[in-house]
Amino acid sequence: MKDDVVPIAKPSILLREEFDDWAVLFSTDSGEAYGINPVSVFIWKRLDGERTIDGLVEELIANCDDAPDDAGGQVLTFVNELLAKGFAGYEVDGR
Repeated sequence: MKDDVVPIAKPSILLREEFDDWAVLFSTDSGEAYGINPVSVFIWKRLDGERTIDGLVEELIANCDDAPDDAGGQVLTFVNELLAKGFAGYEVDGR
């Protein structure tokens, strides 16, 4: 994925947060549900078309005391899963 690619959550995907900080993403188009962990919820809430993958990783590291050394790879994997499921898209950063 190029540095200027900005992932963005599709507006038709609903986030349902559970009591234990886990959540479910639900596609109103397909009816598909996808369970996500608290770190994925953190990332999902920032897929607003304002941050690149690197920006998401920087925020994760800054806000999570125990972020793994391979946080960048894990964020990229999660975003790619969202793209593959049709839960997110991307736009090219025009800045």
